[in-house]
Amino acid sequence: MSKPIVAIVGRPNVGKSTLFNIFADSRISIVEDTPGVTRDRLYAEAEWLDRRFMMVDTGGIEIANTDSIAVSIREQAKIAIKEADVILFVCDARTGVTTEDQEVAKLIRMAQKPVVLAVNKADTPTQELEAYEFYNLGIGEPYMISASNRLNLGDLLDAVVSHFPDEDESDDDEHDDVIKVAIIGRPNVGKSSIFNDIIGQTRSIVSDVAGTTRDAIDVPVMKDGQTYLFIDTAGMRRKGKIDEPIEKYSIIRTLRAVDRSDVVLMVLDAVEGVTEQDKKIAGYAHEAGKGIVLVVNKWDLYQKDEMSTVHYTETIRNELIFMPYANVVYVSALTQQRISRLPDLIKDAAEANAMRISTSILNQVVTDAVAMNQPPMEKGKHLKILYATQVKVKPPTFVIFCNEPEIMHFSYQRYLENKLREAFGFQGTPINLIVRGKNEEN
Repeated sequence: MSKPIVAIVGRPNVGKSTLFNIFADSRISIVEDTPGVTRDRLYAEAEWLDRRFMMVDTGGIEIANTDSIAVSIREQAKIAIKEADVILFVCDARTGVTTEDQEVAKLIRMAQKPVVLAVNKADTPTQELEAYEFYNLGIGEPYMISASNRLNLGDLLDAVVSHFPDEDESDDDEHDDVIKVAIIGRPNVGKSSIFNDIIGQTRSIVSDVAGTTRDAIDVPVMKDGQTYLFIDTAGMRRKGKIDEPIEKYSIIRTLRAVDRSDVVLMVLDAVEGVTEQDKKIAGYAHEAGKGIVLVVNKWDLYQKDEMSTVHYTETIRNELIFMPYANVVYVSALTQQRISRLPDLIKDAAEANAMRISTSILNQVVTDAVAMNQPPMEKGKHLKILYATQVKVKPPTFVIFCNEPEIMHFSYQRYLENKLREAFGFQGTPINLIVRGKNEEN
């Protein structure tokens, strides 16, 4: 299931970005007393009560302001509200309810989404006692908080999380045997064309203009008895090249599509090569633990020799050093070259991502690996691997229990991972190794 999205909205200078930074546990948004500092939306992952969610910080909404920047900010906020599962509406206790607050409240009520009302800067007992004023907004119970003093933030987050769907609820009606595939990449690398080639019919608009696809489009496809749900997404581009408000929020949809997927088709442009933005996009999919296939499109346009594929693959491995497990396929959406290979590669990655290894077989492999290469000593201590167990799939996650987890060197951990891959494959998926002491719980 995709992570719930929480949009933080309100008029300017009420403390939205301060809250955002606290919840994200980092200073992502610029925090100043000057209204209008946050113009573009910002997003970050957060966690509360073991529930992970995506937060979106928006610029201050000024309903009556006709300035072009204010209009753009307002439109971006509207899109964030539309995309959100929960709206966190922030007001200012020091100023009380303003006309702008009332106008923002009216906008929020029209969305018919769950809303949590946070009244920030309630630093004094007097301000807390004046909470009744904010009931007039028609939003519901006001939570009197102080972001700067971290007052009552736990109660606020409790209220936000209470509106999330149950974790066992699915975003769609598909069964477990359906492989969900997100097609991601920078704008204009050919994602929609590949998508159309795979499904065998034109469902996405194909254009030479970057950024044509705005929304994620789901299409189920049956091939050789296997059902796939393909999710075509808008292209993700560097922040500095994002101009239109709608496109600014399309990245949220792309991230949601990745969260929903089992396997990601990461599309690269053969002529342009691996860019920094490609690395960021691929990194998100990797960290999300998804099966991954690297699709190098426009191979028909690349100037080739007999070693081109080998050299290009080496370059990809060097640039995307964190995902050596991903299969690489060279295609042309224009000529449909090797497009037919994609369903099988997707299926292989999905099966690897969902692979479960019995404890007995797993421990035999680990025992053999240790016998071939004993863990090195560190600080006069001998590291002893006690046993291993698999605790989850998607991605396959293993806990290695040992006597002294603090001296487990990352190089030896990588060695164990390589041995697991040699034994079981795991081609096309990341795997996680967690080191624990013998008395620690999973």
